[in-house]
Amino acid sequence: MLRSDVTPIVPFLKWAGGKRWFAEHAREITPPNFDRYVEPFLGGGALYFHLRPQRALLADLNARLIETYVTLQSDWKKVRTILAWHQSRHSDQHYYAERSRERRTPHARAAQFIYLNRTCWNGLYRVNLAGQFNVPKGTKSSVLLDTDDFEETSRQLQGCILRCSDFGLILGECGKGDFVFVDPPYTVKHNVNGFVKYNETLFSWDDQVRLRDDVVEAATRGAKVLITNADHPSVRALYRGVGTMRSVNRSSVLAADSSYRSKVSELVVSTW
Repeated sequence: MLRSDVTPIVPFLKWAGGKRWFAEHAREITPPNFDRYVEPFLGGGALYFHLRPQRALLADLNARLIETYVTLQSDWKKVRTILAWHQSRHSDQHYYAERSRERRTPHARAAQFIYLNRTCWNGLYRVNLAGQFNVPKGTKSSVLLDTDDFEETSRQLQGCILRCSDFGLILGECGKGDFVFVDPPYTVKHNVNGFVKYNETLFSWDDQVRLRDDVVEAATRGAKVLITNADHPSVRALYRGVGTMRSVNRSSVLAADSSYRSKVSELVVSTW
């Protein structure tokens, strides 16, 4: 069920490929009634925090991301206190020292994750072959934001089960009564430039095919699935016959040079 008497929460993370723009208009294409909200590619959780369902299963393969959510769920005050400490010390030197540092406690790691997310280049999460976060410092200097409401975020997360998991295991549990929002990394069948090409190393075309098969099975069991993906002929062909397709436009803000930013069409597929 959706909470109709609450205000949407601004996500506390900026996530490359995030759906803040989509969440603003999502109510008109999301089912009005369901028992449980499920999101197997959580990222910044923009749609979840906008809809604010009472029950949810949220998952992602990024273990540090899920740990951050779990820690905010259990004790947001400690995380915010450490974030304030980062704010007081933020500089080039502090950023790069923190980027290479291994924090020992969940609260310190959660605050570190949020700090780096807010001050790195474009909120990008990227690691090297050794699994070390390696995104350079960006231009933003604010660590604590006017939009922060960690207390309400924590309260909202009380109705969640959070897991570090492959999408297949999550979709395998979905069926009647579930509304599943699926927002995978955008990968197409043939290489293109930009972020889609980068994601090929993280989410292959074989993963796209496996995801489509898992979506079909979940829908067959009665789940209502909403998929966003690259509006590309190969992806349209992949989802042909799965559900209703439509194109939506957004402003691309990933390019460093504003002259390269343009309207980008994305594909939305709904199975009900």
